[in-house]
Amino acid sequence: MTKRLRIAPLALALALIIALLVAAAPFTKSSAAERGGDRRTTAAGAGSLVGVWRMTSLEAGTEGNLEPVPYSGQIVFSKAGTMSVQAMNPDPNAPDTPYTRNGYEAFYGDFVVDKPAGTFEVTVESSLVRDLIGQSLTRSYDVSGDTLVLTPPNPAEGWRATYERL
Repeated sequence: MTKRLRIAPLALALALIIALLVAAAPFTKSSAAERGGDRRTTAAGAGSLVGVWRMTSLEAGTEGNLEPVPYSGQIVFSKAGTMSVQAMNPDPNAPDTPYTRNGYEAFYGDFVVDKPAGTFEVTVESSLVRDLIGQSLTRSYDVSGDTLVLTPPNPAEGWRATYERL
């Protein structure tokens, strides 16, 4: 019986240490490879994009013939390398699009900037339109002072969104 009493406290202490190590694992820093890339690197070159922007206009139509669409919204680029966007068409009868449901668009994800190309790519992590989740969306951007203009890399997609920095 004396042997059992000596082993039991040791086994209990060992079990407690293992439990603490297992419980602490989610709170330790993972490597950049495990996280799918280091966000500080991901957001490199994003300096002019970082911040909160309010939509001032949205234009859509055919290439070279864009017409104003009554949208409002905002886009946020974080220093950590995440981007989120929300936009709404006030028309309750607005048709769904690949990016909207009931006239509303909302998604977020990590972004990577290609500064020489003037583009960024966001990998959609969450979205109102579930078909977008996991997709990578590339956008051309131009920042001039407190104005941000986003367009698709292919002008044939036919849209332009303009924002002002808040």
